Amino acid sequence: MTSSATLLTLTTEAEQAGERLDRVIAAGLPELSRSRAKALIEQGHVALAGTDGTAATIDDPSYRVKPGQRIHVAVPPAEEAVPTGQEIPLTVIYEDADLIVIDKPAGMVVHPAPGNPDQTLVNALIAHCGDSLSGIGGVKRPGIVHRIDKDTSGLLVAAKNDATHQALSAAFARHDIDRSYQCVVWGVPQPREGRIEGNIGRNTADRKKMAVVRKGGKPAVTHYRVLQALGDGAALIECRLETGRTHQIRVHISALGHPLIGDQTYGRATPARRSRLSPDARAAALIFPRQALHAATLGLTHPGTGQRMRWDSPLPLDMVELIQELKGI
Repeated sequence: MTSSATLLTLTTEAEQAGERLDRVIAAGLPELSRSRAKALIEQGHVALAGTDGTAATIDDPSYRVKPGQRIHVAVPPAEEAVPTGQEIPLTVIYEDADLIVIDKPAGMVVHPAPGNPDQTLVNALIAHCGDSLSGIGGVKRPGIVHRIDKDTSGLLVAAKNDATHQALSAAFARHDIDRSYQCVVWGVPQPREGRIEGNIGRNTADRKKMAVVRKGGKPAVTHYRVLQALGDGAALIECRLETGRTHQIRVHISALGHPLIGDQTYGRATPARRSRLSPDARAAALIFPRQALHAATLGLTHPGTGQRMRWDSPLPLDMVELIQELKGI
């Protein structure tokens, strides 16, 4: 155990006799996830106190505890984040000690990846949050529990500590997060409100794309409704997600026959669909530089307080101007 570590202590209860050590630590110290507890044990940071005042290090996460055992957990300081922080302006909608909600602009990548090693939302969050990041898995980094595409704008939540990261991940897994998106599509869907259901998996013809597949894939459900018809050739619609699959809205809406305007991957409109717009409106739609998709609302139960919270983000200026062009304003 290192001298600079934070020492946490707990005592096993009678009903915990025979349980795994990593499970007992995670239950007794909610700021540590089970995976983090397991790693600390394997790294030699956990010891059991003896009756003679000594402590014996335990490095086996599956060790079965006995009732009344005193467990010492030494949590070393969180390592500096890789990637590093970068001072990038952020629109912060909400922030506290546990989580942060960002209104992400179109064009910003969420997480570093080949081709986008820096200047991402993660880089910006590391710099913005600083020491308020207690560490996800022992590293000072934000816990990204969901992502939105580079060219999609709108709301995204990130965790600032292990316990919140674990709780939010579980909430997303059980579909207890409210999310709605607004998008501008080619044509006006009929009926104007409906449910799209279809498994989403890799496109067999192009592995870089997703598709609605008959076999395999993951179940996906999207609810949509038309908010405003923009003549006969386009519409502003709202989509609510029951599930969160890669490119889900873009794939489902395209499968419905009404791809997103500006979507270079899934958004090719038929000549007949384009002809329903005036020349000026058609030109505005064809040159729109990104998929016209915005994460407009986000609702969740705060893991720390139990309070149900909701945030809203208005349409960004580029989508407002697109709608005005399509309406002929």
